[in-house]
Amino acid sequence: QVQLAESGGGLVQPGGSLRLSCAASGRFFRINAMNWYRQAPGKQRELVATITSGGSTTYGDSVKGRFTLSRDNAKNTAYLQMNSLKPEDTAVYYCNLDCTVLGGDGIPRGYDYWGQGTQVTVSS
Repeated sequence: QVQLAESGGGLVQPGGSLRLSCAASGRFFRINAMNWYRQAPGKQRELVATITSGGSTTYGDSVKGRFTLSRDNAKNTAYLQMNSLKPEDTAVYYCNLDCTVLGGDGIPRGYDYWGQGTQVTVSS
């Protein structure tokens, strides 16, 4: 069983900052990547940022230069620092974990887990 605990959402004024956290716990063999997605009302879920096991990061075009994704491997936690927030960043933000789990047969398999989501609202 793998759990993701998200925190850090809230209400912020345009131009402000927030930091989201996603802590992974449970029985997994290896974290392959941790991702943040977001979904605004009436829109499709979109990938915001990805950090791989090696620490490489990629960002969606709409957040490049404003958001920074980092990871504390010892704590299995990813942090999404969001600066210069805009009203269009308003959405529910979801943490996603791409990991490898060892089955009872000892065979590693890839799994995908999602957090419960945290609301980010950017408004004056």
